[in-house]
Parts: sequence; C-alpha cells; structure tokens
Amino acid sequence: MAIFRLEIKPVQRSSGRTATAAAAYRAGERIRDERTGALYNHSKRDDVLHKEIFLPSKLERSQAGMEWARDRSTLWNSAEKVEKQRNARVAREYQIALPAELSAEQRTAVARTFSREIADRYKVAVDLAIHAPRPEGDPRNFHAHLLATTREVTPEGMGPKAGIDMAGEVRSELGLPPSRQEFRTLRARWAELTNEALREANIEARVDHRSLAAQGIDREPRPQLPWGAIAAERRGERSEIAEHIRERHRQRVATRGEKPAERETERPAANAADRGAAGRPEPPRQSAPPQDMDARRRQAVQDWLEYRASLEQPGRGPESQGSPPASMDEIRRRAVAAWRSLQARGAESQSSAASGRNRDTAEERGEAGQARDTRGRGEDFSR
Repeated sequence: MAIFRLEIKPVQRSSGRTATAAAAYRAGERIRDERTGALYNHSKRDDVLHKEIFLPSKLERSQAGMEWARDRSTLWNSAEKVEKQRNARVAREYQIALPAELSAEQRTAVARTFSREIADRYKVAVDLAIHAPRPEGDPRNFHAHLLATTREVTPEGMGPKAGIDMAGEVRSELGLPPSRQEFRTLRARWAELTNEALREANIEARVDHRSLAAQGIDREPRPQLPWGAIAAERRGERSEIAEHIRERHRQRVATRGEKPAERETERPAANAADRGAAGRPEPPRQSAPPQDMDARRRQAVQDWLEYRASLEQPGRGPESQGSPPASMDEIRRRAVAAWRSLQARGAESQSSAASGRNRDTAEERGEAGQARDTRGRGEDFSR
C-alpha cells in the first residue's frame, strides 16, 4: 500500500550540521568543507540509485556562468560560505517516500518532477538523491532526499533568501502567503504528483496528505518511532523508548474503542444526576471575560492582586476582597508595590545560595563532556 510522506526540515548550524556533510552523505560522495576543513567521505555507499542537481529552468537554458552550481562540492561550499551567523540555516531538505508499487524509472521520474518544480518555484538549486531500501530494513522503503539551497542561485553566486526560508516580513511585503501555508501547498502538490504517477501506472492505490481527522477516518495514527529506537531493535536490542511509545499507542486505541460505550452508559447517569440536582441551588456563574483589551488587562491585574492577598492573609480568600480599583493608575501602583515586596523577599535568599550555585556550576562543567552525544554530525538517521 502506497503511503504519503513529505518531511520538510532545515539543516542548521545550531544543531551541529553542515550542508557539505548532508550533501556528501546523501549523494554518496567525498566533499571537503572549505570553511571548517572537515572531510566527509561517503563514497562507499552503494544504495544511491540516482543523483542529480537541478537549477531553475531559466538559468539552465541560458547556460551562462552556472558551472559552479552544477558541481556538488562547489555548490554546497558556497552555501556554507555565504552564511555568517552561527545559527544560520544553510540548506533545506525535503524527504519524500516513493511508492514501492512503481518501477524504478517511474519513481525516478516523479522525484525529478518534484525537484524541478521546487527549483523553479523558489529559484534555488535542488540536489536530488534517491536511496534504495537498506538490506536490514523494510524492502518497500524507497525514498528520496531533495537538498535545496536556502538562497536563490544566480550566475554571480548565491542570492537572497528564498521560499520557506524567506523572512516573514519580506513575504508579507511581496504579497506571499505565510510559510505555514507554503508547507500545506507543498504537501498537497506532492500527494497530487504521487497519485498521478500511480494512476498512469494503472495502480489503484492512492495517497492523501491530509490528517486522518480531515479525511473523516476515526482511528489512531500509527506510532512514530525515533530512528535510534528502530536501529536498536534491528540489532536485536531492547528499546524502552519504542516499548513506551507502542504502549501509549495501545492505550489510545483502547480508549478510543471504549468511548462510544462510555457515552451510552454515561448518558442515563447524567440524566439522573440532573434530575437529582434539580432541587439544589445552582452555583454562582462566573461572568464572561471582558472583550476590550484594556479591560482584560485590568481584570488580569486585579485577579493577580487578589490571589496575592489571599496567600498573605490566611483565611481571607479572593471572595472577601473589596471592590476593584477605580482606575488603572491605582492598579499599577498596587502591582508595583507587590512586585517590589516579592523582589525584597527573593534577595534575602540569594546570598545564602550563591556559594552552592558556584559549586554546582563547577561540577556541571566537569561533567559536560560526559553527557555529550557522540553521534556523527551531518549524517542522516531518518532512513
């Protein structure tokens, strides 16, 4: 059965990743990062079925000065060099599931079509790599990685930020929809391309990018296991994380199956409770919150002051407070006075805890190296 999957995620320096490492791993090549000097050699990979770099159609037709973008090492080193911030997004990845029902040529064709559309839509370079299923994994797991630049490509080099990676205010000035809507558009388009390929191959299976609730399907989605848990189980090891996720999924399925019966049994009990409570006075109803923003601020400050007063004076709850302050100025004065009181109380305990914090900081520095994750950077663990 064909399944839908389109995972869109950034390649960020803040998470220790680089575009050069991601490109080398996905394409199965040897690339040296000119910015850091690190060498990423994945040339021994034998599961890369197809790899290709797509440029905007307009630039490919012109054949003017785009040789730099057709070389994988030059392209991704340029993407690294142009970004100066330590938390910069240096690439954007689109990971897609390719239907196992299609032939190898059909899978390659639909992946190339989607890559071409992304390159033309955002004027970026797209590095396509199609991977075969791993021998120890699911034999139907044909998938592709589309590694795209976050900036437009031009004959002179990298241009401004493009597509999803464009700043929100820039998108607004250009009259473009927000990034959230762009994600939905891409998901719908990939589902459409997949179904077109299945239809042309005379295969009845279809995929849907919408959630189960949006499709009107009343069931729990399948549990999603992290790659580390999957890899551990494939090695014959026990994964407590995977067991916990599956157990929670079983509980949700059981709860969903019990809900219809519970509703039927609870309805008579609720009716009886309503009849028994008919003779009792109803509890006072709270007034609806004010809709005006200034009124909401006054109400919030008043509630907070009443709560503080109830804590400072035992036996005197919020219900016993007097009428609310007449003006916003009075509310501000009372709030500032309460805040200064809290600051004064907190200052008394800071000096006694200072030495303890210094000792804890020294210990944390000594243990920091032991808690680091030593997993290889830039690798793809989502196969």
